[in-house]
Amino acid sequence: MRRLVKLCSLGVAMAVWAVVLVCAVQPAAATTLCVHAGNSSCYATIGAAVAQAVAGDTIQVAQGVYHEDVVIGKPLILMGKNQHNTIIDASGKANGIFIDGMDHPGLSHVIVTGFTVRNANFEGILALNISNLTIAGNEVTGNNRSLDFANATCPGLPAFETAEGEDCGEGIHLSGVDHSRIAWNHIEGNSGGILISDETGPTHDNWVANNVVKSNVYDCGITMPSHPRAPSLAPGAPFGVYGNTVSGNVSEYNGTMGEGAGIGLFSFLPGARVSDNVIAGNEVIGNGLPGITMHAHAPGANMNNNLITGNYIAGNAADTADAATPGRTGINLYINVAGASGPSGIVISKNVIKDEADDVVIKMPETLDVHWNNLNGGGAGLVNLGTAAVDATDNWWGCGQGPGGNGCSSVMGPNVTVDPALSSPAVPNGSPKAQ
Repeated sequence: MRRLVKLCSLGVAMAVWAVVLVCAVQPAAATTLCVHAGNSSCYATIGAAVAQAVAGDTIQVAQGVYHEDVVIGKPLILMGKNQHNTIIDASGKANGIFIDGMDHPGLSHVIVTGFTVRNANFEGILALNISNLTIAGNEVTGNNRSLDFANATCPGLPAFETAEGEDCGEGIHLSGVDHSRIAWNHIEGNSGGILISDETGPTHDNWVANNVVKSNVYDCGITMPSHPRAPSLAPGAPFGVYGNTVSGNVSEYNGTMGEGAGIGLFSFLPGARVSDNVIAGNEVIGNGLPGITMHAHAPGANMNNNLITGNYIAGNAADTADAATPGRTGINLYINVAGASGPSGIVISKNVIKDEADDVVIKMPETLDVHWNNLNGGGAGLVNLGTAAVDATDNWWGCGQGPGGNGCSSVMGPNVTVDPALSSPAVPNGSPKAQ
């Protein structure tokens, strides 16, 4: 059932770039295993091929429907023939693909590409405690089937998945993952889209790029929260979600039946860290909470040095509860708890915000700088709900006269400095995805 090939010569069109990423670290010659239910020289199931593979092998899967929960605990490449017709249907099963570094410590260098993953009870693709993972060029749809949204529970969800009863872990979930790439996936029709959390270890230095995350109607499109440690681990402060880059994604129409931001960074535990992340060049439209939302709800939260830049944000909803905004909001930054650090190093710059009642809403304990944005909403360009000073100089307010001018956005709240204002847009006013 095996034949020797050169890994770097695989001629699979889907995600060839993903293969190249590991050519330098895999053996020059590796074994390729095939999965094809109608071919007696191949394995009939993906799980059987994974069980027989050794580190560095490639598994090529023929088109078809595979009713499996595929568990990966070794370095390998899992490649579907075509993401539209190579289908892992996990109906009645926990996950479609589970990349398990908890039970296989030190796991690294796994690639998953070219599949539709659908109908899992929990996540379509779950990855725990792995380095150098690539999930690219997949369709992840219709997962989180066990979600009981009315009661905010997910019966049967594993104990290591803390604080996720309301979403069953979403379509793709990373925890304890570092130096990895989640790119060019289409994630639609799950409870939420991509979850980047820290129950099982720190999640850091990952690249989440060029995904389409849409119509995941109960939760956020892309969520970056700090969660309690898994019960099986030694007690301690949350591990943290930091140093990640979220760029070039489309996040639209998520959270419209529940509550979900386009991109959300959340810290609700004492001492939690969601810091040093980059949110850049995304298109964020029509979500059920503000387009980009940052919350800290507990003492000692570290939300420092998050960069929000170059995003196109339009037509999102208001925030709710303690972080409520006056109306539909593009960016909401809420850090309003004693002992929370921040907003040290937070940057809001070069974003285009349209079709919102409130472009940027802020409630922070410290001074914040907001510069070089296009605040086109026509309502409130900036709302300061707190008392800390906001330096909002050098923004475009929708007209050359600055805030309060005819047709310009306005300013609400105290201690906001706006002069000088820009006399022309800071950046091109369209979506970065269209340029």
